[in-house]
Amino acid sequence: MDLGIAGKWALVCGGSKGLGWGCAQALASEGVNVVLTARDGVRLEQAANALRAVAPRAEVRTAVGDITTPEGRRAALDAAPRVDILINNAGGPPAGDMRAWARDDWIRALDANMLAPIALIRETVDAMAERNYGRVINITSSAVKAPIAALGLSNGARTGLTGFVAGLARQPALAGRNVTFNNLLPGTFDTDRLRANLAVMAERAQQPLDDYTGMRRRAIPTQRFGTPDEFGALCAFLCSVHAGYITGQNLLLDGGAYPGTF
Repeated sequence: MDLGIAGKWALVCGGSKGLGWGCAQALASEGVNVVLTARDGVRLEQAANALRAVAPRAEVRTAVGDITTPEGRRAALDAAPRVDILINNAGGPPAGDMRAWARDDWIRALDANMLAPIALIRETVDAMAERNYGRVINITSSAVKAPIAALGLSNGARTGLTGFVAGLARQPALAGRNVTFNNLLPGTFDTDRLRANLAVMAERAQQPLDDYTGMRRRAIPTQRFGTPDEFGALCAFLCSVHAGYITGQNLLLDGGAYPGTF
């Protein structure tokens, strides 16, 4: 299927690895020009070169910086001639107990997982509407659907973003101009972050890493972890010309782990 987005420009936050990289690769493979942003400049250039190798039709640019800061967002936006597609993505705050969290912990979580995406949306959506095309994808978490007790900071910040986007997506001034907003809620995906977390959790559980990983995998109905490639494929479809009637939705990608009907 031709997604009809060749020649568009996408800004992919956290695009040097993991789910951000999966989205960037899928978009670039469709001929979308991509601006990758991340904090690690070396890793970022490696990712950009890899993307150029697999997607020669796409122009690939980079912007080193922390997207949760005004300076990082400015650098990312300045690197893009325009933003037709915005992929909001930032690492989640650490796990813990609410009794240990101070106000600064909450502010950092909100800055990363709620306020930074909103700031980028504010900077880009009016121009999208003027061009009668725009796609905003927010990578959030399955915890928005089924909160995880130890991830209270993430539960709160990401749910706040979800509520904001729900209202914005339904504004005729945007939806009526072919600007859509959707959230992708990943469950357990095979990324560097997952492998690091599994190592920590296995140590806490006093279990061998392979045994603990196998247990987590078997708890998922599909009996496996997701891959960044399949995550990116869905992201690319939602950005396509065929997905203009899908907006304001939360799409759960978790291998069937969520037990509910709705």
